[in-house]
Amino acid sequence: MLGIRAISGYIPRFRLKRKTIFESMGWFSPATAALARGEKSVANYDEDSITMAVTASMNCLKKVDREEIGAAYLASTTFPYVQRHNAAIFASALDLGDNVRAADFGGTLKSGTVALLAGADAISGGGEKNVLIAAADCRACKLGSSEEHLFGDGAAALILSKEDVVAEIKGSFSITKDFPDYIRAEGKPFSRAWEERWISKEGYGKIIPQIVNGLLEKYSLKIGDFSKVIYPCHFRRGHMAIARVLGIDKAQLQDNLDEATGDTGTAHPLIMLANALENAEQGELLLLVSYGSGGDAIFLEVTDRIGVLKRSRGLSYYLERKRELGSYEKYMSVRKLGPLDLGFRGEAEPATALSMLWRKRKAVLGLVGSRCKACGVPQFPPQRVCVNPECGKTDQMEEHRFSDRRGTIFTYTGDMLAFSYDPPQIYGLIDMEGGGRLFLDFTDCDLEGLKVGDQVEMNFRRKYVDERRGIHGYFWKAVPL
Repeated sequence: MLGIRAISGYIPRFRLKRKTIFESMGWFSPATAALARGEKSVANYDEDSITMAVTASMNCLKKVDREEIGAAYLASTTFPYVQRHNAAIFASALDLGDNVRAADFGGTLKSGTVALLAGADAISGGGEKNVLIAAADCRACKLGSSEEHLFGDGAAALILSKEDVVAEIKGSFSITKDFPDYIRAEGKPFSRAWEERWISKEGYGKIIPQIVNGLLEKYSLKIGDFSKVIYPCHFRRGHMAIARVLGIDKAQLQDNLDEATGDTGTAHPLIMLANALENAEQGELLLLVSYGSGGDAIFLEVTDRIGVLKRSRGLSYYLERKRELGSYEKYMSVRKLGPLDLGFRGEAEPATALSMLWRKRKAVLGLVGSRCKACGVPQFPPQRVCVNPECGKTDQMEEHRFSDRRGTIFTYTGDMLAFSYDPPQIYGLIDMEGGGRLFLDFTDCDLEGLKVGDQVEMNFRRKYVDERRGIHGYFWKAVPL
C-alpha cells in the first residue's frame, strides 16, 4: 500500500487584512475593493521557501526516523537560489545525511504534486522506502496589484511510504499545457499576469475540469464518489464555477482557505490536503487537483491509521496561531518592499566564509552539536574537549542534534540598538531538554509576551541576506510555544 505516512501544513504567524491593503493602496487601484475581504498569510522577514519547508517537514519527521528517509524533494517557484541546490540546504537543515537523494522541482505552480508523483514513482520502482516531499512559496507582489490581495505565503510537507499509511494513493491523471497565465522571467522579482478573467475562465475554469474528468474516466469513477474535492483557484467566483461545471456538491468542496491565507502557490494544494485529512474518516475518498501549466489529479483513500495523524500538530494550529500586521507600512518592512534607513548597524555586510560554512555545515544548518560519551553532557557548538569541568575528556564526543528538542528560556533581552526589520531584536539563553544551553535569536514573538521559564522550539530561519554577493545565510532561532 503506497500512500501518505505523515503530512503537515505550515502557515506563517503574520496575517495582513485585505482591508488594510485597500485602505493604503485603494487610491491607486480602486477596482481591488472587491478583493478586500478576509486576510492573507505573510512570511516574516527571516522566512523564505526553504525555511517554511523545513518547519513543515519537522512536524512530519516527529513520526519517522530521519535515517529512514531515502529522498527529499523540494518544490517552489520562489527558490532563493538559481544556482545552488536549494533541496540540499533543505536536507542539511533536517540532518537527513549525505546519502539522501535530493531534487528541486520548480517553474510551475503544480510543482508540489509533480514532486509527489515523482516520489511515488521512486517508491513503486523499489528504489526508496520513504520519500519526503515539501512545497513552499513566499510570493512577492507589486504594491497595489490584485495579486497583493490574492497571494499568501505557506508550506506543506508529507512523507510517502508503503508503511503506516494514513491515506493510500489509488491513482492519478496528469496533463501538460503551456498556458501563459502568471509569468516570471529569471532576475525578475514579480510575476506578470494576463487579463484576470481570461486566466479564471480559460485557465482554471477549463483546465481543472479537464484534469478531473480525465481521472474520472480513467478509473471509472463519479464525482459523487469523493468525500472531498480539493483544488486551488484564488478567483472566488471561478472556484464556485468549477464546482458547478463538475457537479460538486457544496459539502464535498474543500475550503480553499481564500479568506484565511490567500493562494500559497506550489504549497496550496498540499496545504488544502493537510487540512482535509485533519478532519477525514476511514474509508473516505479524496480527490486532490493541482493547477499550473496543466495540472495533476490524484485520488486517495483514507485508511484506519488516520487517527494517528489527528494526534499530530495540524494545520489548524498554524491557522489559529497568528498575529495581525496592523499597518501596511509594517508589512512593507517585513517583506522588504520599500527602502528603509538601516543605519550603520544594518548596513554591515560581513562576507560569508564559504569554506568555513562547509566545514561547520552540520552545526550551522542542522543545529548538530556534540555529546560527551564519558559524562553525557550535550554541548553546542560541537567540542573536542568536554566543557563539563568535572569531566574534561578529549575526543570522546558523539553527534547530538538540538533542532528537534524543545527548550526553556533561561534569560532574554530586547535590543533596540541592534538592527531588525521587526524591532526590537530579541535574543537570549535557552536551556535545552536533555541538557545543553544555547544562545539564540528569538522570532515570531513579542517582547512583552515573554517570560523566563517559557517553553520554546527550534525553527530554521534566514539569519541574513548578503545582497551584494547573493548569499542567504541560515541558522536556527527560538520560537516561543
